[in-house]
Amino acid sequence: MSFREEFALLLRARYPVIYIPSREEERVEATIAEIAQESGNRAVYTWDFVDGYQGNPTDAGFGRRNPLQALELVEKLPATAPGIFILRDFHRFLEDVAVGRKLRNLTRLLQSQPKNVVILSPQLNIPDDLSEVLTVLEFPLPNGAEIRAEVERLLGSMGRTLEARAMDDLVRSCQGLSQGRVRRVLGRAIALHGELRPEDVDLILEEKRQTIRQTQILDFYPATEEISDIGGLDNLKDWLLRRGNAFSDRARSYGLPHPRGLLLVGIQGTGKSLTAKAIAHHWHLPLLRLDVGRLFAGLVGESESRTRQMIQLSEALAPCVLWIDEIDKAFAGSDGRGDSGTTSRVFGTFITWMAEKKSPVFVVATANNIGALPPEMLRKGRFDEIFFVGLPSTEERREIFRVHLNRLRPHNVRAYDLERLAYETPDFSGAEIEQTIIEAMHLGFSQNRDFTTDDVLESASQVVPLARTAQEQIQLLQDWAAAGKARLASRYNALSDRLQRRFTGPD
Repeated sequence: MSFREEFALLLRARYPVIYIPSREEERVEATIAEIAQESGNRAVYTWDFVDGYQGNPTDAGFGRRNPLQALELVEKLPATAPGIFILRDFHRFLEDVAVGRKLRNLTRLLQSQPKNVVILSPQLNIPDDLSEVLTVLEFPLPNGAEIRAEVERLLGSMGRTLEARAMDDLVRSCQGLSQGRVRRVLGRAIALHGELRPEDVDLILEEKRQTIRQTQILDFYPATEEISDIGGLDNLKDWLLRRGNAFSDRARSYGLPHPRGLLLVGIQGTGKSLTAKAIAHHWHLPLLRLDVGRLFAGLVGESESRTRQMIQLSEALAPCVLWIDEIDKAFAGSDGRGDSGTTSRVFGTFITWMAEKKSPVFVVATANNIGALPPEMLRKGRFDEIFFVGLPSTEERREIFRVHLNRLRPHNVRAYDLERLAYETPDFSGAEIEQTIIEAMHLGFSQNRDFTTDDVLESASQVVPLARTAQEQIQLLQDWAAAGKARLASRYNALSDRLQRRFTGPD
């Protein structure tokens, strides 16, 4: 049921006090005015603390700086006169004893009169003694159709058009912004170069970053990595590329649901976090990083409140990618022992949202220890797919070396023996390969020359890879993946690599 339908129903059902938490004050009031017109031409009275009642010459200024007097006007008007009383920022006065008592008295009176009080506030703040009196109604942000109409209006005023793909990207990027922010960022783009362009998506993401800065729960993570920056993991990359347009209107028309998310399980340093960044960049979506530790607070009930706030913020900025790094460490104690059940309640809220969410929030979670994850997290329906990211094979190590050397020495890649480097670094993860190259660069720099293949091999000989220091843990992960519990991210098997190296050498 849409906001219009639900609000009109509450008016007919004579719900006395309706609480609408929204920062889009102007848009809410315009929508209520339209509904009032459609519902028998009801009168609309608007009050704020500074100017009192506005719009009606008879009552102009009434209740100025007096919230209790603002409620008294509701009683003074004739009982048969239908009306809607919009009280701006009234949440600040709900803790007052007199105001709370007056609201409860009005509730009894208005059940028999065609009048409704609407509390319009940028935040939800309801005292316990008024929880049974107030009815909360969410006002949604502009949908794709409304944003598209706004973009087309601007383009029409300039006599310009955009290609269908560029329009889809622009509209999708604007979703999650208020109407005022959409107009501001589009105006900024026009002021910058006199028209709207496909690359204005970056300006829109910057506007979303401004929204994220207002919270301490999520981080707006800049994603510049590309799919081509990932060495190997071909199965995973193919899976991602097939879903590149899954958030478009064309996908909705086709009947495709929004992609839900991805769980990447595997060994540390194998590219799981890099993949999360590359997904956001490739799909032109904002990347939100959740530090689960920030959800937990000292006050009773505050952790659950922060979890709901995180969900609301993610959905407000949708479509987006929500990246949760090392989720196994965050919910390892989800049985709730030792914290009065706080972790269990936060975990329950989170996985329920993951299973039931309809918003285009793509969750990318990474985990190193599959044994620490609660079984509920692995159930089908939480994620679209679970991928196992293992140690890279010889072919993948060669590709990882090529990616890093192409970034660091783009004009001199041929000077390095990639085949030898890949062969001589068995059991190395992608992160360990990168660190080995950096160490070789230090070696060459200290001798006033460029680093060579031999420098890289010398650096590699000093490294003890995690595959050896955490051999038992890694073996458990590999056995878990080999049992068919997850889809392999790579087409190659690093385990078969070891057997091949026993009998053959590098070409």
